[in-house]
Amino acid sequence: MNYENLYQTLQPQEKSVKDSLASLQKLFKAASRETESGDIKSLTRDIGSMAEAALALSSALEDIKDNLGSFDTKTYFESGDFAAQMLEACQEKGVDVRGDFPVYEMFPYRVKLDTENQDVYLDRKKVQCMRPQSLVSTIQNGQEKLNKAPFNALTFAGELSDAYELAILKLKKNPESDIYLTSLYKFLAPMSRFRKDYDQQSFAFDLARLFISGIKETKNGKKFQFGPSRNSNKCIRILNADGKEEFLATIRFYQEQNLD
Repeated sequence: MNYENLYQTLQPQEKSVKDSLASLQKLFKAASRETESGDIKSLTRDIGSMAEAALALSSALEDIKDNLGSFDTKTYFESGDFAAQMLEACQEKGVDVRGDFPVYEMFPYRVKLDTENQDVYLDRKKVQCMRPQSLVSTIQNGQEKLNKAPFNALTFAGELSDAYELAILKLKKNPESDIYLTSLYKFLAPMSRFRKDYDQQSFAFDLARLFISGIKETKNGKKFQFGPSRNSNKCIRILNADGKEEFLATIRFYQEQNLD
């Protein structure tokens, strides 16, 4: 199955609906004028034309209804056709994608396919979309919007540093210890309502922009470095300036020792 086939079928039928509606609207305006002026002959003619346009509209709507009814959305999802065509669209549009059915990552978005209910989740938001190309275009537009959004790497580094110092105290870690970024996120967004506005995917996107910026220290002179982990659940996947994936797990802030 392929939604694009249904899309191509529906296009001329939707045009018929549009044309019939336009004709009805035009005839209705004419009939209103004729009723007001008492032009019975023209009114009789135009009412007949409206009836014909209404029949054409009804026929086009029935055709659309029949085609929609013949498209088995459950099979479309369960067969893997939707997922396969989504991946094809990603390749065509140059959207980086990782993961396996039914969960994928299109940085910084997480896409989940709910085959039981034929729903698509973009992060935590349910998206009603049966057209893979449309879904990928939505994600691509979102990525472009995020990339264009203003970002101050130094400011973000300072916010990370403040959260890091709090984490050191709360987690009873030694100064300059490595802290998991996934743990640090909870100090940046300590309350659930904050995490709704600033989720982990947004955090990952900001980490990527900080990583790409090349900045290695905060305004107050504290240096920082990212670190890896063997625990994949603790790693945050980002894309570097070349569009290649990197995995960041920890960060530590430290004061460089003066050897003089």
